[in-house]
Amino acid sequence: QGQLVESGGGLVQAGGSLRLSCAASGRIFSINAMGWYRQAPGKQRELVAAVTSDGVTNYADSVKGRFTISRDSAKNTVYLEMNNLKPEDTAVYYCNAGLVFEDNHYDEYDYWGQGTQVTVSS
Repeated sequence: QGQLVESGGGLVQAGGSLRLSCAASGRIFSINAMGWYRQAPGKQRELVAAVTSDGVTNYADSVKGRFTISRDSAKNTVYLEMNNLKPEDTAVYYCNAGLVFEDNHYDEYDYWGQGTQVTVSS
């Protein structure tokens, strides 16, 4: 019923910046929490940042002060502004969202994007 489409990944030098976007589509009634996760080669997927429908944010300690998550509810979109990037930030970044659809206001469905590669060179 729904889809998350990410964009904005790429190759950047250490100290540089990137902005990731994730747009949700479908017959969406509302979106609860939205977040970004990442998975580096040989490692488990980890939470990077999340934002609730009320705008409360949560960050991994490793990105605090460097990354900022925000959402545009009118566009069903969540963003991740990444500054002062480090080589250890290299990973595939995945968008995640809890979607509630128009034909059923009682159930929330967990959706993932396809992932976007972020590579930070030293």
